[in-house]
Amino acid sequence: MKSYLVHLIRNGSTKANSESRYIGHTDEPLSPEGRAALEKLAAGNGYPVADALLSSPLSRCVETARILYPQMSPLVINGLIEYNFGEFEGKTAGELADHPLFPDWLAGKKDVVPPFGESNEEFAARVCGNFTSIVNGLITTGTRSAVIVTHGGVIMAVLAAFGLPELPMHEWLSPAGGGYTARIFPSLWMRGKKFEVAGEIPALGK
Repeated sequence: MKSYLVHLIRNGSTKANSESRYIGHTDEPLSPEGRAALEKLAAGNGYPVADALLSSPLSRCVETARILYPQMSPLVINGLIEYNFGEFEGKTAGELADHPLFPDWLAGKKDVVPPFGESNEEFAARVCGNFTSIVNGLITTGTRSAVIVTHGGVIMAVLAAFGLPELPMHEWLSPAGGGYTARIFPSLWMRGKKFEVAGEIPALGK
């Protein structure tokens, strides 16, 4: 049965990541340590070959794409940008402990939004809408495989919405430079907007 592969890969680590800060729309580059870790992972040959390379517009993703796939030029998709943390941007959980909205937001309560940020519903709708357009484009053009280099939150939202097995977002957390492969069968996708989570990236044992 004909299928399509979409490989979702999280960007490499940044200074803010190493400090456990919420970093969404801030355009922070990879840290030297993050770049070195990616280069080491790339040397292990565990990353899949693909026909197309797509990326979030933020430099940490574009840099990751170029390190892992130096022979390809990433196509930037603005809708793949990370969650907008608003006033929480750049802060740690400790620094936000006394913010009146932070405990309820952290608990995932509905309709709780960081000031000047993005609601969970808005984020999911944006990310899933862009992913749907990408998959439909692959099927329409017959492009059998693609790599998407994006952010941890984006990957979690996509897998929670479309992935089989069905798991909550936090179960799909990826390490820096890691991710998952989605195997998409057109009939299942067109009928129920679902795909099979076929494996982790980089592939174990390679």
